[in-house]
Amino acid sequence: MSTEPSAARAETATDDRPSVPFTKGHGTGNDFVLVADPDGNAQLDAERVARVADRHQGVGADGVIRAVRSVHLPEGEAVLAEHPEAEWFMDYRNGDGSIAEMCGNGVRVFVHFLVEKGLVDLAPGQSLTIGTRAGAKTVTRYEGGYSIDMGPWRFLEPELAEDAASDAMVLTAGLPDPRPALSVSLGNPHTVVPLQSMAELADLDLTRAPGVDPEPPHGTNVEFVAAHEPLIHEGVGRVRMRVHERGVGETQSCGTGACAVAVAMRAWAGPEGSDSWLVEVPGGVLGIDFVRAADGEEHVVLAGPAELVFDGELIA
Repeated sequence: MSTEPSAARAETATDDRPSVPFTKGHGTGNDFVLVADPDGNAQLDAERVARVADRHQGVGADGVIRAVRSVHLPEGEAVLAEHPEAEWFMDYRNGDGSIAEMCGNGVRVFVHFLVEKGLVDLAPGQSLTIGTRAGAKTVTRYEGGYSIDMGPWRFLEPELAEDAASDAMVLTAGLPDPRPALSVSLGNPHTVVPLQSMAELADLDLTRAPGVDPEPPHGTNVEFVAAHEPLIHEGVGRVRMRVHERGVGETQSCGTGACAVAVAMRAWAGPEGSDSWLVEVPGGVLGIDFVRAADGEEHVVLAGPAELVFDGELIA
């Protein structure tokens, strides 16, 4: 009779796919696993991404980013048709494996990854155009971080948001009743909920997805925001937010979410609003500015740090 423990003799699942080098990085606490795949050969399907992003049995991350040359993806080829300089495409998936259109923090970390791995040359003051599922994005490096022209913003339901009030109701644990909210698109959907105080913000339970009525067809990220007093100080708006991201849960930061918060807060502030905002998130501080672009539309520019933490190898 064998004395080997039964657990050791048990048949285990194997994965015969080749190992894949990766890098772990974050932008104000919004963390990602990044993979360099210039020729589009890596197998990173939804199931594998979810395993990698699992915080108990994987590396752990809010999302997984594949750096692939745009020419190797249909979405990338579509971007190249209008922006031939967009050599690199940010192929982004949420932590549950679902595909997402954009991630503002992810863009900064993605470009920092390209720079640090020698895939692009980008000195402070220089800009780089990359492809995303929300179109081409221009990223400028500065000492200490990166700024991104996120492009034009829009209300998800413009006919309901004309008075800059609300177009949805949101209920989550920690709030006694549903709250009005404003839905904004930055290439991906956001629903912004104003709260009465910092204490109310701190008391939220975001371990479960907030209920949104009506919910956008593909779901939405939900941002809860509280204002500092005064709201505008020396021409800059100052707020604090927490976010529940679709397909992820509560995260330390959300770049597009911070932009959506600035859009909503400026709308609610009316004539007292500002074109410059500092948005505090659990993982740090992000800067948002509204600028008039060459195309005549108002664009949102997001600025903040990016950091690479460690390298490893995916073996399953």
